[in-house]
Amino acid sequence: MFREWTNILCKCDLFQGIDSDSLNTMLSCLKPNLKQFKQRELIAVAGQVFVGIGIVASGSVALARETYSGNRIIIDLVGEGGIFGESAAFSEDKTWPVTVIAQEDSTLLFLPASKLATSCSNICGSHNRLIMNTLGILSREVLSLNSKIENLAVKSNRGKVGRYLIETYHQGHLAHFDIPMKRHQLADFLGMPRPSLSRELCLMRDEGLITFRGNSIKLEDIEAIEKILE
Repeated sequence: MFREWTNILCKCDLFQGIDSDSLNTMLSCLKPNLKQFKQRELIAVAGQVFVGIGIVASGSVALARETYSGNRIIIDLVGEGGIFGESAAFSEDKTWPVTVIAQEDSTLLFLPASKLATSCSNICGSHNRLIMNTLGILSREVLSLNSKIENLAVKSNRGKVGRYLIETYHQGHLAHFDIPMKRHQLADFLGMPRPSLSRELCLMRDEGLITFRGNSIKLEDIEAIEKILE
């Protein structure tokens, strides 16, 4: 049933170190819930009952929060092979902490947390790897949260843009990369108005710090951008 998605799922952090045959055997045992969603369709709403860790088999989803004023702020985008909801999987509050929206037609698998925390009925060796992978993901989630808190502490718009560019550079060690969001989504992610984001990008371009075309950005002076963060 899940072989159609094997190549994508093998790239998922949750299944790292598990070969395709073992993965299909394990999925047949765990029986994750397979669902399909249309573009812009709501997958989950913050506060709803949590149904399990989501795995993107195809397409992409946006994780968002609603502000008190009713605005929706995108906090992350998750593409093929990515997961979401892991931070809520083992909490006492069994509700979704964020709203999840399909960015395009998407196929998702939902795996209940209870099936991650205990050995499966077949006692397959791969399940121990699954448990260790889950612990690693949760550890990285804590580190990521610390980074986001540091981002919130940045007060200037230039500082927010500079920090995002440098963090993206360090993730892939590439000075030329594509931003996986539309301009308004990136503005929401950074917590700043879209006109302010566009203005900062243009100023940084005029100063020779970056060049960009559409979503493609090249860091021309990494050292100078890093000094913005000092």
